[in-house]
Amino acid sequence: MILLTGATGTIGRAAMHALHTAGVPFKVAVRSGSRAAVKAETVRFDWDDLSSYQRAMEGVEHLFLLTPNSERQVGYVLQAIATAKRAGVKHIVRLSVMGADADPGIILERQHFAAEREVKASGIAWTILRPTFFMDNLINYYGVVPTRDSTVYLPNGDGKAAWADPADIGEVVAKVLTHDGYAGKVYELTGPDPLSTAEALQVMSEELGHKYTYVNVTEEAARKAQEDSGMPAWLVDALMELHSLVRLHHASTLADGVQQVLGRPPHALREWAARLRLQTAGSA
Repeated sequence: MILLTGATGTIGRAAMHALHTAGVPFKVAVRSGSRAAVKAETVRFDWDDLSSYQRAMEGVEHLFLLTPNSERQVGYVLQAIATAKRAGVKHIVRLSVMGADADPGIILERQHFAAEREVKASGIAWTILRPTFFMDNLINYYGVVPTRDSTVYLPNGDGKAAWADPADIGEVVAKVLTHDGYAGKVYELTGPDPLSTAEALQVMSEELGHKYTYVNVTEEAARKAQEDSGMPAWLVDALMELHSLVRLHHASTLADGVQQVLGRPPHALREWAARLRLQTAGSA
């Protein structure tokens, strides 16, 4: 049996879809109020309720470990590992981030690398997945609206990112959870070509038929907007570091993890945008 954590997020949903497509049985760990959003067998699970861990992992052999962005992230991983040992879990697939092993690294990278070390030291077979920036971020966080013209305000400068299709990452998750030969390995996952924010928006404009404009704002303006929204100070700092990675041209590195696992190249942003156009048209 496979247990997915983080299934209501971008990569969790992609992993569920890939497992459904493969016809593989699995269950999803969700908080009680989130069950309606998941079309799969669910089991109650709350990262902040230690009593929920053991029941969620009963009978589980393969655990997909995706924790929320939180200052408690490493603690969540430690508790999950301890419970996984008691439950007899045989394989943990950990979703980390590209650059987790950078030195000294940014806040989120350091958190994920600390979590990676705990997974590797657990005594349970492990696989680490390190994706880069998700294409879906353009919609979920950056301000692109698929059905109308939009303006995106980010402090990314002209830096490029090797945007990754979440569907690719979901397929990789499903593959390493259901096939042998991936234990003890780290896979870095990117798209096929680095694009600046302006270039990415131009591709989306061409595919979706709307005008998407990029406005490069100062870090100070972006920081103030996030602070004014009530975002925790540590997370504001972490997100500003992410934008600086792009702006300083540290996010354009390409990796072949998708090719290694799936035996095919990763999807380009244009392919993802074309798929989004069809989805948007189908829901209209």
